[in-house]
Amino acid sequence: MTGHRLRLAILGINYAPESIGIAPYTTGLATGLASRGHDVEVLTGFPHYPQWKRAEDYTGFRSMDVTAGVRVRRFRHPVPQGCSASGRTMMELAFGLQLLTTRWNHPEVVVCVSPPLLAAGLALTRARMTRHRPALGVVIHDVYTRGVIETGSMSVPAARAVRVLESAVARHADGVAVIHDGFMTDLVECLGVDRGRIRAIRNWAHIAPPDPSASAAYRAARGWRDGEVVVLHAGNMGAKQGLENVIAAARLADRQGCRVRFVLLGDGHQRAHLEAEGAGVAALEFVPPIPDDEFPAALGAADVLLVNERPGVAQMAVPSKLTSYFMSGRPVLAACDSSGFTALEVAASGAGICVPGGRPDLLLREAVRLGTDHALAERLGDAGRHYVASTLAADAALDCYEEWIADLAATRRDREREVHR
Repeated sequence: MTGHRLRLAILGINYAPESIGIAPYTTGLATGLASRGHDVEVLTGFPHYPQWKRAEDYTGFRSMDVTAGVRVRRFRHPVPQGCSASGRTMMELAFGLQLLTTRWNHPEVVVCVSPPLLAAGLALTRARMTRHRPALGVVIHDVYTRGVIETGSMSVPAARAVRVLESAVARHADGVAVIHDGFMTDLVECLGVDRGRIRAIRNWAHIAPPDPSASAAYRAARGWRDGEVVVLHAGNMGAKQGLENVIAAARLADRQGCRVRFVLLGDGHQRAHLEAEGAGVAALEFVPPIPDDEFPAALGAADVLLVNERPGVAQMAVPSKLTSYFMSGRPVLAACDSSGFTALEVAASGAGICVPGGRPDLLLREAVRLGTDHALAERLGDAGRHYVASTLAADAALDCYEEWIADLAATRRDREREVHR
C-alpha cells in the first residue's frame, strides 16, 4: 500500500453485478483499493449489459449502497434498443449529465473509465471547473476513434467529432492508463497524447480455474457428448463479434457430418438475429447467461474456447474474455485479423492459434484439430495459465493502479503548492 490514504471517485457506467466486459475490472479496481485502506466511491449506472436491458431489480432514479467497502452510487439512464450509435450517444450523455450535476464528496483523484467517452468528457469538464480540482485519470478499455473507423458505425463528420473529443479527453487528463501497449500508438500518433503520460496496465484474470468435477457435471447436464468437440464462445453477442461466421462454420459441420458443437453462451443485441440465422443448424447451440459461480465450470466443460471478430476489427479493443479463457486451461481458437490485438495477445500467451476472420472453413478445420489433438490442447492450455501467472495477475495489476493513482494525487498536491506560493 502507498504511504498515503487516498480519497478517490471512480466513474464508469459498468459495474457489478454485470459480470462480463469492463464491469469486472472496474469492480475489481474499486474493491481492491478499498481493501488496501483507500476511501473509494463509485459512480455508475444501473446494470444493463450485455442484455442491453435494465436489470429488473434496479428501480427508481438513483440509489446508493456500500458493497465490499465501496460506496456505490447508481444513476438511471436510458438503455438503447439495438445498440445504435444514436442510442449509445443518448445513454452516455444522460449518464454524463448525472456525473456533471451530482456531488463528488471532494475526492483527491477522479478516475474515469472509458467507454463511455461522452461521460468522461463531461467529468473532465466538471473536474476542471470545480474549485477543489481533483486530479483526473482516464482508463481506456476501447479506443473509440479506432472503433468508429473499424466498424464504420458513424458518418465521416460524426467520426471526426469523436476523434476531437477523445483527443481532448486524453490530452487534458492528468494521466491515461491503457489496457494494452498497442493502444499507445493511436493515442500518441492519432490523438496527440504525450507518451510520457500514458501507462499500460493489463487487465487480469478474474475467475477461478475450473474444477474438473464441476466441469464434467456441467458438460453432462448440457448433454455434450463424449467424443464431440465442443467449441464455446462466451460473452457479448454484438456486431463487433461477427458471429455469423460461427453459424456458417456450424452449418458446414452439419454438411460434412463433423462431430462438432458450436456453443454461443451469453447475450447481446445481436442474439435474436443470430438465433434466427442459425435456426435448424444441428451443430449450433445457444446458452443463456449463467450465474458467475457456474462460469468457470462452463469454460472447463468445453474442448476449445473461441474468440470471433468481424473482419476489419483489429485494433479497437482487446477482448476481455481472453483473461478468463487463459485461466481455464483450455486451448483458444481466435478468428481474427492477423495484425490485430487479439492475434498479438494469443501469440504472446502461446495459448492458442488464429485463423482469419470470415473464414468458416478454416474455423471448422482448426476447431476439429484442437478438439482432437489432446497433446496440443493440453500444451496450449498450460501456456495460458502460465501467461496468467506471469503477466495477468490481479495483485500485480492492482499494484500498478495504486501507484498510478498515487502519482496522480501527487500531481494535484504539487499543483496546490504552486498555487499557494
